[in-house]
Amino acid sequence: MLNNEFEWEIVKSDERYIVSDNYNLKDLVSSITVLNPGKSTTGHSHKGQEEVYVFFRGVGKMQIDQKEYSVTQGDVIPVDDGAFHRVFNESNQKLEFAAIFNGRRES
Repeated sequence: MLNNEFEWEIVKSDERYIVSDNYNLKDLVSSITVLNPGKSTTGHSHKGQEEVYVFFRGVGKMQIDQKEYSVTQGDVIPVDDGAFHRVFNESNQKLEFAAIFNGRRES
């Protein structure tokens, strides 16, 4: 779902996923993740950054701190500053989502 008219940079790629970022905006980073079936993101937290996740293909779960939420196409999930978060794809199809966050990627 990447629009090739904008500059996207692959920042992570392995058997779990492909993560591409766009740095065209001054204060926000747009990131697209394609998460393979049966895989999960590493999970992380970052002080000083809020994020919004937008799910546009597939189904899965999202962990925020100690809670898990079912996610599917069209879901928009806010992540508070400093909250641990992780996405799980327990299906047999790819799970695709965008994350928009303020500032630059820290890890």
